[in-house]
Amino acid sequence: MDTKIMKKLFLLDGMALIFRAHFALIRNPRINSKGVNTSAPMGFVNSLLEILKKQNPTHIAVSFDLPAPTFRHKMFSEYKANRQETPEDISIAIPIVKKIVDAFNIPRIEMEGFEADDVIGTLATEASKRGFQTYMMTPDKDYAQLVDENTFLYRPSTKGGIEILGVNEVLEKFDLDRIDQVIDLLGLQGDAVDNIPGVPGVGPKTACKLLREYSTVEGIIEHSDELKGKLKERVQGNVEQALMSKELATIKLDVPVEFNEQELLISEPNKEELVKIFTELEFKTLLQRVFPGEKKTITPKKSIKAGEQASLFGGSTPSSSTSTIDTEEVVEEEVIIEKSTIATVNKNYRLIDSPERYEELVSYLSRQKEFAFDTETTSLDALEAEVVGMSFSATKDEAYYVPVPLDKEQANNIYTYFKPLFANQEILKIGQNLKYDLQVLETANVEVKGPFFDTMLAHYLLEPDKRHGMDAISEVYLNYVPVSIETILGKKGKKQKNMKDMSVQEVYEYACEDADVTLQLKEVFEPLLKDKGLDKLFSDLEMPLMETLKDMEREGVNLNVESLEKYSVELAESVEQLEKEIYILAEEEFTISSPKQLGIVLFEKMKLVDKPKKTKTGQYATGEEVLQGLRNHEIVGKILDFRQLNKLKSTYVDALPKLIKSDGRVHTTYNQAIAATGRLSSTDPNLQNIPIKTSRGREIRKAFVARNNDYTFVAADYSQVELRIMAAFSGDKEMIDAFKNGRDIHTATAAKVFNVAESDVDTEMRRKAKTANFGIIYGVSAFGLSQQLNIPRSEAKALIDAYWEEFPSVKKYMDDVIGKARDNEYVETLMGRRRYLRDINSRNFTVRGMAERNAINAPIQGTAADIIKKAMIEIQAWMKSEGLKSKMILQVHDELIFDTHNDELELLKAKIKELMEGAYDIGVPLEVEIGEGKNWLEAH
Repeated sequence: MDTKIMKKLFLLDGMALIFRAHFALIRNPRINSKGVNTSAPMGFVNSLLEILKKQNPTHIAVSFDLPAPTFRHKMFSEYKANRQETPEDISIAIPIVKKIVDAFNIPRIEMEGFEADDVIGTLATEASKRGFQTYMMTPDKDYAQLVDENTFLYRPSTKGGIEILGVNEVLEKFDLDRIDQVIDLLGLQGDAVDNIPGVPGVGPKTACKLLREYSTVEGIIEHSDELKGKLKERVQGNVEQALMSKELATIKLDVPVEFNEQELLISEPNKEELVKIFTELEFKTLLQRVFPGEKKTITPKKSIKAGEQASLFGGSTPSSSTSTIDTEEVVEEEVIIEKSTIATVNKNYRLIDSPERYEELVSYLSRQKEFAFDTETTSLDALEAEVVGMSFSATKDEAYYVPVPLDKEQANNIYTYFKPLFANQEILKIGQNLKYDLQVLETANVEVKGPFFDTMLAHYLLEPDKRHGMDAISEVYLNYVPVSIETILGKKGKKQKNMKDMSVQEVYEYACEDADVTLQLKEVFEPLLKDKGLDKLFSDLEMPLMETLKDMEREGVNLNVESLEKYSVELAESVEQLEKEIYILAEEEFTISSPKQLGIVLFEKMKLVDKPKKTKTGQYATGEEVLQGLRNHEIVGKILDFRQLNKLKSTYVDALPKLIKSDGRVHTTYNQAIAATGRLSSTDPNLQNIPIKTSRGREIRKAFVARNNDYTFVAADYSQVELRIMAAFSGDKEMIDAFKNGRDIHTATAAKVFNVAESDVDTEMRRKAKTANFGIIYGVSAFGLSQQLNIPRSEAKALIDAYWEEFPSVKKYMDDVIGKARDNEYVETLMGRRRYLRDINSRNFTVRGMAERNAINAPIQGTAADIIKKAMIEIQAWMKSEGLKSKMILQVHDELIFDTHNDELELLKAKIKELMEGAYDIGVPLEVEIGEGKNWLEAH
């Protein structure tokens, strides 16, 4: 066997991988219970495990840059001078990652005066001589200069996946003849990240062209007299700079580091140290990946006999029955290690399975001020799930499980005992994701009346950007790891069991724990909500809204399936016609939906661009962004239309009829704890994302119809609510005056910015002003605005400058809200909803800039969300009090849709407008537009 292939060395650029991991998760960072951003360590470990488990290296090492200046800084004092400050989270992550590397028993090889790429370059060169197959793991393209027949660049992508570059791939990627020309290319074009100047005005294309003709930087300089025009001037005027840039870009291969094969050998990690680090970082899944099956035993739960039941029910008289509620030996429960201080306690979890016990439990719970409850069901679909059990807890570490048979008559007999308890409005009912439990019980004809406390929604208000699942928040706030559902049912997939197939003994402790943990979380969250001033928002807005959403979900919406079927045929014909036209333009037939075939046609046969982009797998990139840039080519425009129509057909037109439930209607689920700004989202199906900007997309709304001829759709839409909120927040007199006097805000803005009378504002001016109104207040840049309006960047900058000049109060508000956010590290809506901005004071302006945009956006978008939520609650309460036949059925951000009985049409339209416009006094009039029709499109 060839021993060269046997020796497989991975050399990791630690700093580059840390930066990559941090910024890959910048929009959704992983923050642990101590407030530490663990994105970089988590990303680094994931990358490390990926190669250890899939690539099976025989040898490995990691190199890090050291803070001391390198020889490049001494050569060129401005080297890397334009780099931003390292984000604080990365500075914290670096020593953590180094500890992880050490705990894995992987050698760290570093050298003062040199960068990691010099160290890796030296080691890779020596490894190649010794017959190693070496992979340099880094996203840094500069390493391409080191590639040879035994040495490869192993580049992880921020979008996932790996790009492995050998000699041929590098030459193709950079359009070069030899590997050593990578250095010349870098020297000519420079590097903005490292502040290597290169030759001004020489980009990659020009550099490659010059290198193909003159081979090296030195060759280009020697033949510079043959160049023409500006290029000749630039090369001859920057000879020293070009040579210096090439030297700065050259990775050194003679760093004084030892290549010790024995030390580089893969070895077993330090288990004790890794467990300690991962536990501290709260890396639950990663710990299991490294040490599968690592477990820790918790003290067994008590087994209580019937004679001891009195103490559990608060002194109620024990039954005369001599049977044991649970006499089976309780097996020690195994729980994966999540924390070093995981709770070990005795828990009184009891099975309640007889009429006598039902009465005792109900009697006990009826004397409490509050209790937590949970349901075990056959499905995640709240409207179709059947209850298989109910658990209750009113005292910490005590809970009770009531199995419920699937037989409806038997189930109803059990519910008879509990209905008065659930209907008792003197007792607070606590739950985690309560809306689901209320739905499944309502389907079982059990009405649950408030007051309510939902621990998921409480945590959502306290930490809107974090995960709100019970297991996750229990770990953080109770230092306790609940048994996961997968422990009971197995992993998700076809082989996962269903609750209805599980025995009572297999389920009851798990179910009891859910109720117990939920009760304990409530005790933690209630004072926290009050302390942060969120208690009113919770009790007066989020909890009543939960009930409103429950009613809307249950009501559903009628769908005209016949119209969708006809539209599906129409779309299929349009797709087929586009297909034929594309084939004619391509002069061949191919699978248009195949990125590979499409790329070959567009970029090899038709040669639409000189140097097409490629994906990590080496295929031509044919994504939406790439094709939009080529839309001026007729075939590309038709391909984009082909894709759009196919998506409409598959995602909505063909899919929606399949989602009709047994009552003949479509029922969406509203997610109350997803968007950090407070907005609602919709899933299964997502009815908030039905396209409205294109005529083809709008056709889909036609299929949403009133329930019968006695009903009419009514749509009520807040007009420009976010701009009105901005006007109120900023106190800008011009904007407020425009809204108070019913003037068109975009026309008024255009008149100010373009310095013309409102009567002289044309369509194009208004379009630009509208884009500016919505874009500028959310921090759009001149580049972003130029892209949106398809105008030169200079014109976009002039538009922004004019906007600030005419609306200085808006600029002052934005500056003030950012300043306040820097002091508090959070912003608030008018009703007190918070958005935490932990990066608002970062020294890294990319990270800080994102937080600043959120600081401006969150109070505006969040206030708009709060206003419509308040309106929904008040409208629903009024409709119920009046006993109306009409129903509120849909919410799409600023719009509410009603299935309205014709006898109530005028009354409802007037009252909806009154309640929506009066939902909250922001100091600027809220305006609601009302539409009606037999379908959603007509009403909108």
